[in-house]
Amino acid sequence: MTDGRLIKGIGGFYYVETAETVYECKARGIFRQKKITPLVGDLVSITVNSNGENTIEEIKERKNFLVRPPLANIDRLFIVSSVVEPSVNMLVLDRIISIAEYKNIEPIIVFTKIDLDDSYKKYYDVYNKAGFKVVLCDNKNGDGADEVRALLKGCVSAFTGNSGVGKSSLLNVIDSNLSLDTGETSKKLGRGRHTTRHCELFKVAGGYVADTPGFSSVDFERCERIMKNELPYCFREFEPYLDKCKFQTNCSHINDKGCAVVQAVEQGYISKERHNSYVELFNEVKDIKEWELK
Repeated sequence: MTDGRLIKGIGGFYYVETAETVYECKARGIFRQKKITPLVGDLVSITVNSNGENTIEEIKERKNFLVRPPLANIDRLFIVSSVVEPSVNMLVLDRIISIAEYKNIEPIIVFTKIDLDDSYKKYYDVYNKAGFKVVLCDNKNGDGADEVRALLKGCVSAFTGNSGVGKSSLLNVIDSNLSLDTGETSKKLGRGRHTTRHCELFKVAGGYVADTPGFSSVDFERCERIMKNELPYCFREFEPYLDKCKFQTNCSHINDKGCAVVQAVEQGYISKERHNSYVELFNEVKDIKEWELK
């Protein structure tokens, strides 16, 4: 038995990196019986058989996981948004941030193309004030790439952002060996636009980066939902006020009488833009019952 990290899974075969090497493995049948699928990022124990098939024997407890892309044990999610072409969509950005918070993944907000428009300043102020790490990147001269590179060290990270925001350009500056083209396709993996896609972890800048082509906000909208009673805790700037509302047990933090969150918005301690996103997300789920998600 030896321990390692699952770095790639494809066609029923799993590739586990240990201190010595990478082993190709199959999963024990008991995982299938229990409807457990090994995920890229999983910490596992394997049996190495010199004359036969290597086997995943145990999947360690996960600290988090995503349904799509199927990833586990993610430390940081780099949410990449360009300030122009396409411009920032704060609702999409806040949706992804809230899910990262819900999943106990540290969101890092990256604004690109700052050389093309100075509107990044207002977005930087909003998210910096809310307590997030915000990185400003100029993909033309590489500014900001060193800051992102430093944040990758010692972590398992993933990058998300819609097409055209500059994820590939940024990752290529950080590590040219990734050879990502503008279509989010990895030449290193030999992928074409219509071939089967799979997740894989690559060693980058002293950490791991998940190669997840097509990883966008749509994945979150389809696969992840936060119930209305949990949503306020996914807006970190709300937390100092949540126990100060007049009616704590049923306050929606939208326009309720005696709501400390609403008062903080009115006083400028919480940005109106972030609160507007919260209201939109709350209204999306307010009538959904938990049993409907099962």
